[in-house]
Amino acid sequence: MFNITGSKVLSAFILKKDYKRILIWIAILVILSFYVAKSFPSLYPTDMDAKAIVDTLANPAMIAMLGPYYGDTNSFQMGAIFSAEMLLFTALAVAIMNILLITRHTRKDEEEGRLELIRSLPVGKSAILFSTLSVYTVVNIVMGFLIGISLALAGIESMNWSGSILYGMTLSATGILFATTTSVFSQLTQTTRGTLGYSFSFLGFTYLLRAIGDINSEALSLISPLGLIMRTKTYVENVWWPILIVLALSVIIGYIAFRLNNIRDLNASFIPVKPGKKDASIFLQSPLGLAWRNQRGTIIGWAIGMMILGASYGSILGDVESFFSGNEMYQKLLEGIGGAGSMVEQFVVMLYAIIAMVGTVPVLQIILKLRHEEKRNRLEHILSRVVSRGKLIFSYVTLATITSLIMSFAGTFGLYSASASVATTHLKFSTMMKASLAYLPAIWVFMSITVLLLGMFPKAIKVIWVYLGLTFATIYFGGLLQLPEWVSNLTPFGHVQKIPMEDYNIISGIVLFAISISLILIGNIKYRTRNLEG
Repeated sequence: MFNITGSKVLSAFILKKDYKRILIWIAILVILSFYVAKSFPSLYPTDMDAKAIVDTLANPAMIAMLGPYYGDTNSFQMGAIFSAEMLLFTALAVAIMNILLITRHTRKDEEEGRLELIRSLPVGKSAILFSTLSVYTVVNIVMGFLIGISLALAGIESMNWSGSILYGMTLSATGILFATTTSVFSQLTQTTRGTLGYSFSFLGFTYLLRAIGDINSEALSLISPLGLIMRTKTYVENVWWPILIVLALSVIIGYIAFRLNNIRDLNASFIPVKPGKKDASIFLQSPLGLAWRNQRGTIIGWAIGMMILGASYGSILGDVESFFSGNEMYQKLLEGIGGAGSMVEQFVVMLYAIIAMVGTVPVLQIILKLRHEEKRNRLEHILSRVVSRGKLIFSYVTLATITSLIMSFAGTFGLYSASASVATTHLKFSTMMKASLAYLPAIWVFMSITVLLLGMFPKAIKVIWVYLGLTFATIYFGGLLQLPEWVSNLTPFGHVQKIPMEDYNIISGIVLFAISISLILIGNIKYRTRNLEG
C-alpha cells in the first residue's frame, strides 16, 4: 500500500544531516536528568524535608502544574519525588525536540523544494516520511534507554533499574507520539509555520487537558497523552500499560499520516491557505509593514501563549502564600535567587525570569526571519527597490523591540489576573509590570547579539539558541545545582534586579541598554557591507 523504496538510503542521509542536533538534544536531556537526580538527596536530606515537598505536591495547584504524586505519603522515596517533579517537564522537552526535528524533514523540506528534488529520484512516495519516522523512533528509544541507565547509575536507592528504564521508556513513547502527530500536521498544512503552530497548539492543549483532568476528572487526564504517561507511576508501581496505549495511538496516528501523504500532491495541503488581498495597504508597502505581515501570526500566537503561561503560574500564588511561608526547606530551594523578600516575592522573581526567557524566543525569531529570507533569495526583491539594508534591518529590530514589550505585558497580565483571583494578598499590577520591564534590557542584549551574528557570522546565527538554552539552565537550575554566582553573571539575565525584593538599579539597565545599542550598530554596519548569501 505504501511505497517506501529507497527509505534505507534516505534514513542514512537523515542521520548524516542531523546527527549533531540529535547528539546535542540527547546529551542535554541525559546530563540534565542525571545531575538533577544526583542533587535530590542534598535537597531533601531529612524526612521532614521530604514530607514538606510531598505535602506540597499534593496541593491542587502543584498537581495541575506537575501532575499527581503517586508515592506513599508516609514513606518518602526520592524516586517517587523525582518522577513527580521531573517526568512531565522532561516529557515536554522531548515533545518539543520531536516537533522541531520532524517538521524539519517533512513540511520544511517540502516548502523549500528539497523534497521535489528527492522525489525526482527512484524513491517511493512514502519513503521520505517512513525514513523520518523510522530514524526518530530509533532516536527516541535510544534517548529513553540512555536516560534510564543514567538515572539507575545515579546511586539513589529508590531509583532502581526497573523504574529507571520505565522512566526512560515513558519519555520515548511521548517522543514517538508527538513525532507522529507532527507528521500528520505536516500533511494538513502548507507551511512550516503552520505545522509548528498546530503541533505546539496540540502540545499546549494536551497539557491543559491533563491539568484540568488531574484536578477534576481522571477521565480527562486519560484522554490526554501527557496525563496518560503520568499513570505509569514510575518508581512506585511501575505500570507499563499507559506506554502500550501511547504506542498504539502512535501507530494509528502514523498510519493516518501515511494515508494523507499518499492522497495529496506535493506542495499541497488539506487546510487551505487564505488568499491575500488584491492590493497592498500603504503600511504593507514598507519593510516594517511587510515584516509585521509575515510575523503577525507568530506574534499573536506567542502573546496568547505568554498570557496562558503567566496565568498558569499566577494560579498557584495563593498556595505559595499560604503553604510555603516560613518553610525552611523552600528557603533553601530559592536561595539562589537571593534577597530578603517574602516567599511569594521570591517565587515571583523566579517566575519573571522564566517568563522573560520564554518571551525572548519570539523576539529572536523575528531577527532570524531576516536570515531565513536572505537564504531563500527573497530579499533581492526588496533591496532592488528604494530600500537600504540599514532600513531593512532597522525594521526588523523595531518589530522585535515592540514584540518584547508585547510579551512582557501579556505575561504580566496573565500572571496578575490569575494571582488576583487566588491570592489573599497580591502584588500590585504596577509592581509586577515594573518587574517585567526590568528584564527588557536583558532581552534586548540577546536581540543585539543575534543582529551582530547576522552581520558578522550569519552561518553561526543559530548559536544564539544554545546561549539562550544555557541561560535558562543557569537561571532556572542554578539554585538546584548550586552553581556559583559568577556563572549566572555570564548571562544578561544575571544582571537584572530582583524586583519586588530589590529596588530597580537604573545603572544596570543603562549598561545593558548601551551594550545592546552598540552591538546592534556594529551588526548593522557589518550587515550593510557583507555579501548577501543565497
